[in-house]
Amino acid sequence: MSDPIRIANCSGFFGDRPGGAAEMVEGGPIDVLTGDWLAELTMLILARIRAKHPAGGYARSFVRQMEQVMGTCLDRNIKVVSNAGGLDPDGCADAVAEVASRLGLSPTIAYVDGDDLMPRVVELADRGHLQPLDPSAELGDPAAYLTANAYLGCWGIVEALDRGADIVITGRVTDAAVTCGPAAWHHGWDHDDWDRLAGGVVAGHIIECSAQATGGNYSFFHEIEGTDEIGGRARLGFPWAEVAADGSSLIGKHDGTGGAVTVGTVTSQLLYEIAGPEYLGPDVTARFDTIELEQVAPDRVRVTGTRGQAPPSTLKVAMNELGGFRNSFTVALTGLDIDEKAAFAQAAFWDACPHTADEFDSVVSRVVRTDKPDPTTQEEATAIWRLTVKDADERKIGPPFSDAMIHTALAGIPGIYGLAGGPVAATPYGVYRPATVPADLVPQYVHGRADGDRPATVMVESVVPSGPPISPEIAAPLTPPAGSSTIGALGSVLGARSGDKGGDANLGVFARTDVGWAWLDDMLTVEQLHQLLPETAPLATERFRFPAIRSLNFVIRGLLEEGVAASTRQDPQAKALGEWLRARLVPIPDLVMEAERAATSPGSRARP
Repeated sequence: MSDPIRIANCSGFFGDRPGGAAEMVEGGPIDVLTGDWLAELTMLILARIRAKHPAGGYARSFVRQMEQVMGTCLDRNIKVVSNAGGLDPDGCADAVAEVASRLGLSPTIAYVDGDDLMPRVVELADRGHLQPLDPSAELGDPAAYLTANAYLGCWGIVEALDRGADIVITGRVTDAAVTCGPAAWHHGWDHDDWDRLAGGVVAGHIIECSAQATGGNYSFFHEIEGTDEIGGRARLGFPWAEVAADGSSLIGKHDGTGGAVTVGTVTSQLLYEIAGPEYLGPDVTARFDTIELEQVAPDRVRVTGTRGQAPPSTLKVAMNELGGFRNSFTVALTGLDIDEKAAFAQAAFWDACPHTADEFDSVVSRVVRTDKPDPTTQEEATAIWRLTVKDADERKIGPPFSDAMIHTALAGIPGIYGLAGGPVAATPYGVYRPATVPADLVPQYVHGRADGDRPATVMVESVVPSGPPISPEIAAPLTPPAGSSTIGALGSVLGARSGDKGGDANLGVFARTDVGWAWLDDMLTVEQLHQLLPETAPLATERFRFPAIRSLNFVIRGLLEEGVAASTRQDPQAKALGEWLRARLVPIPDLVMEAERAATSPGSRARP
């Protein structure tokens, strides 16, 4: 049996802390350095960059980080695996090779592609091979797509490492693949080692979003030591996963870095951007309802028990198309008569606008009541009115739209002023369209150094063995606590993590004690969620149970409209949806409050 492999993360998105790679390479022992640079929105951003700069389809920040750590990685035999190739993994590999040459280094660089379906997306759609992920949705016009990328799995990465690559650069692979690939390579896992692969995927999911596993975006951040220290532990460390041969893992961070790795922080990240218990992927379907967590030491959480089953026969495809153009403005409404001022301002604007509201493809008008009674500051006296319009005709929502509000300035409501600067030009927006494609139509291609009888480019099939689904035993609901209750904020005893799934939002909620879980599982039904978050009430919502980690997950369909790039919500990625829920007041059983205080008290051995 091989020793565990320690795989570190240094980036969770395109724009993460630029010193992350150096921190992980220099901060402690690691075997593999990974990072995630891609998201559904990132692919659209890279497409827009590439339209202006043909060589701009990859994450240049990754190349700069390689310049900082490449020599050390080679000296210490640290492998690098990254999806920073984006829309141009070949170009990214060339850029890294140029850096290496400039530094006098000679790493073996490989890149993996095959995910880009743009050259044949129209043909795939015409032949019926491209199907909407949601059967009720539409594909749109494939000829208008800006990007179309299949989510590839880990076996191209395994092949690249097996061929001796020091640095592996990919296009669109799953976020977890950059962790699961090195683990599968190191341990020699087979394509049907479902439980082991599922464990590798779970480890990858936990560390893929950098410091979100070490206390970032964590509901109980105030319990983490030093989060209010400037220059101290407020700079949260990046995580690593030490993956064992059986697929179990130890989640940790370098000693002396900020943040914390606890059952709570890991649970929170497990709930991020998921749906049901079956976590579908190209290599394996990981059963998230079988995961078990244990705090084995400070900043060390053991992850065991993960079961896996065969993946679907299709791959997910992320497609972006130009949806049209958008423009917006925000106006302050101050003091008394807020509703009347909002109505006056809207009427005055539409009188000045050369187009009526029904002439735009979309009009979203929101009055946000941030004002307070008897305000002691001007900000406390202020509400806002935000108007957003969309249309296929850029001219309609350019200067004619922006100027209309300006023209009412001296003839409008008392105290009128804008909150977003002066008039702005219309901007394009993308529409996200997820789909599926048969896996056998999307092989991976590994490009690297020729090795013996193996050519420089080899094809790796995306098809994996099939197998029956499993039916793990899931714990039944516990008896909810009885007795007296006290009104309090739901977040005083429950944590939450939310995010985007295309046009849908996910909202995970977790308890930290058994009695808290019994209450959460009984109390928070779909109907109750709709009452607590009225904006979700009109939307189809699914509820999933994860008893082993004391968690529920809700998928709220259509909350983010046509995806992040097209959403008109103030929080277009649903990052704060969970914190809104935690702020709602509900009757909380006193037994739950007592259990929470006992579990989180300083010195508690059971502190989550």
